[in-house]
Amino acid sequence: MNQPIPDKLFFKIGEVAEIAGVEQHVLRYWEDEFDVLKPNKNKSGQRLYQKKDIDQVLEIKQLLYKDKFTIAGAKNKLKNKRSNDGGSQLDFGFDREALADWKKKASQDLKSILNILDQNSK
Repeated sequence: MNQPIPDKLFFKIGEVAEIAGVEQHVLRYWEDEFDVLKPNKNKSGQRLYQKKDIDQVLEIKQLLYKDKFTIAGAKNKLKNKRSNDGGSQLDFGFDREALADWKKKASQDLKSILNILDQNSK
């Protein structure tokens, strides 16, 4: 059973395992399998999870245990969710046709403004 997330900055793997209701080795496995789950480590190599990491853990658990996704299916679902949420910084996909239309309209608007300014200066 999931527990409420305490109000603190960092959590050790045992605390996250208890909150999520899974074993620690499951969390370590998920770190290897899911790119979205990468907790920081301190100097001694101990994992330090933040609330955003715990949210990811709970989402992964939901997909795998309740929604019955496979690991591959859950990865795809998370990947699609990220791309629908605005994508990552490296996602440069855009609609070339829409950009060309926008540039044409912007150019026409600027020419209209120049004509208006030119007429007003006479």
